Amino acid sequence: MQEQAQDDLITRAQAWLAEDPDPETVAELAALIESADTAELADRFSGTLQFGTAGLRGEIGAGPMRMNRGVVIRAAAGLAAYLKAQGHDGGLVVVGYDARYKSADFARDTAAVMTGAGLRAALLPRPLPTPVLAYAIRHLGAVAGVEVTASHNPPRDNGYKVYLGDGSQIVSPADSEIAAQIAAVEKLADVPRPESGWQELGDEVLEAYLARTDAVLTPGSPRGVRTVYTAMHGVGKDVVLAAFARHGFPEPVLVAEQAEPDPAFPTVAFPNPEEPGAMDLAFAKAAEVQPDIVIANDPDADRCAVAVPTADGWRMLRGDEVGALLAAHLVHKGVSGGDKVFAESIVSSSLLGRIAEAAGVGHEETLTGFKWIARVKGLRYGYEEALGYCVDPEGVRDKDGVTAALLVAELASVLKEQGRTLTDLLDDLAMAHGLHATDQLSVRVSDLSIIADAMAALRAQPPVSLAGLRVVSAEDLSRGTETLPPTDGLRYYLDGAYKARVIARPSGTEPKLKCYLEVVVPVAEASDLAPARVRGQEVLDAIKKDLSAAMGI
Repeated sequence: MQEQAQDDLITRAQAWLAEDPDPETVAELAALIESADTAELADRFSGTLQFGTAGLRGEIGAGPMRMNRGVVIRAAAGLAAYLKAQGHDGGLVVVGYDARYKSADFARDTAAVMTGAGLRAALLPRPLPTPVLAYAIRHLGAVAGVEVTASHNPPRDNGYKVYLGDGSQIVSPADSEIAAQIAAVEKLADVPRPESGWQELGDEVLEAYLARTDAVLTPGSPRGVRTVYTAMHGVGKDVVLAAFARHGFPEPVLVAEQAEPDPAFPTVAFPNPEEPGAMDLAFAKAAEVQPDIVIANDPDADRCAVAVPTADGWRMLRGDEVGALLAAHLVHKGVSGGDKVFAESIVSSSLLGRIAEAAGVGHEETLTGFKWIARVKGLRYGYEEALGYCVDPEGVRDKDGVTAALLVAELASVLKEQGRTLTDLLDDLAMAHGLHATDQLSVRVSDLSIIADAMAALRAQPPVSLAGLRVVSAEDLSRGTETLPPTDGLRYYLDGAYKARVIARPSGTEPKLKCYLEVVVPVAEASDLAPARVRGQEVLDAIKKDLSAAMGI
């Protein structure tokens, strides 16, 4: 029986090999077959990389469980069939890509498949930020868009993100309908892939995107902030520098070691500003040149990180802190009225709701991801704690690390002219609405069953108290709520004055279990701020400890 299974595995691998259009993955798979590495082959042929609302994402390599040209061609063919079934035959599909390994190849394959299927395809001229692609879809009147990127995943990963004609990422049922069309693709030889016929876009789309950034800033506003900027080895540098120059900000000082695109990401373990050590080079440059703020993008520049100076060195602001700062700035700039909505994901801080309520602005919570935030009716501003901010939804219906950087720079410039800082504004918000202290318990795993087991443990035996605070409400979000569709997550509210909240969920894009924690500590006056921060962190630490025990990790 075992020998028969091994023979079947080799047969499937050989069938894949015969179709593989990429010489590199052909050589890789041929070597695995030759060495009869059944463990590795079984891992690569144990199923198919699943297409979902995040599109595709995985490690580059040969086989159906990896990201490769064969998998991408099938995905593109499935998307083309879906679009035609929706009545978009002849419609335009815009394709963008980042600077990761194979990104350009995957983008060209996608353009070829769309052309062969009778759609029109337009390829962005070079590796560019994801928000440029999201903008281009609506600007060019496309019926869909594809961005080849794995965002801030490890170097060996790549991904395939799909947008529809409204400029926002796909949600259900489009994901399952596209997946069904992908599954219907039998032989790669049956997928027409002409050598030409698609449009190679020039810089006019990028210029239009940069012109659109005018809408983010107030004419005549202060522009004096001094910035250190890192592109994290990604594609953000040229676009950010052009945007800052266009609007009269001082040219950011670059972190030279991370300024140019490099798919190996040689200076960071994970190319994500949130990961420990990722900002070290930026902080070293800041210590040298003493700017007002540090700004970082992730590799595809749809996220924006901000750091500020403190007495103990540079501190990166949490995504929730930047989210609140930008909301406060928009209110100050005159955003008001119940027809304007500030939206956030359920794992983000409740402070946004309090800012919106005080300003008479609408507020909504959505499931995690900008595919949900971008669909909120009347959206004026949306954010999620993972450093994603949508500050111009009419231009880009997705998170945009470039326009977010511009708005942060404007806010810091306004405060600088007043002799104040971003930290001062955070203090103001704490005194107005309470100190909203947030933290994460994030566990990266190599075995996904650990995440499933932890979630099962919480469902089987929900905690009755955390940090000595009684759990007064426990929701299994997989059943949905009055306002949210079902998602794999658990939400707890705790008793007491701190309005503590905990959400546990598997990451949708990485092999991580993520738990999002928040406590709100009352603050009466400025002298209460320091002890409130200490108390908030104490409660968060205690919640983390008890939650870890409840999950068995």
